Amino acid sequence: MASTEKNDVPRGKPKSGRVWKKVKTTRFSDMTKVKSQKSSWEEKMKKRAEMKSVKEFEKRLKDEKIAKLQEKRMRREENKKRRLENERKAEVVQPIKNTAKIKRMKKKMLRKIEKR
Repeated sequence: MASTEKNDVPRGKPKSGRVWKKVKTTRFSDMTKVKSQKSSWEEKMKKRAEMKSVKEFEKRLKDEKIAKLQEKRMRREENKKRRLENERKAEVVQPIKNTAKIKRMKKKMLRKIEKR
């Protein structure tokens, strides 16, 4: 009965002036404690196996992506080479028999000359 009367009595203003703070009724040691984070050996092993499978899957995906990119690059290079070869085949070339002409040529013409 005395404890209920005690709670009914309004508290005065605290000396610090912090009226918004609540009065703690329970001790810190009485607070509910969280269960320990420790898990059993079987759970640990299961988790480890799961992580391993996930990592293997990620690695497989990454390898596939790299292989695809490499294949694409190789295809692009092959197409470039083939295009260049076809261009060279289609060219109409006039061989220069008189090499003295090269000395008289202008720079623009010299840029077009290709030695084979």
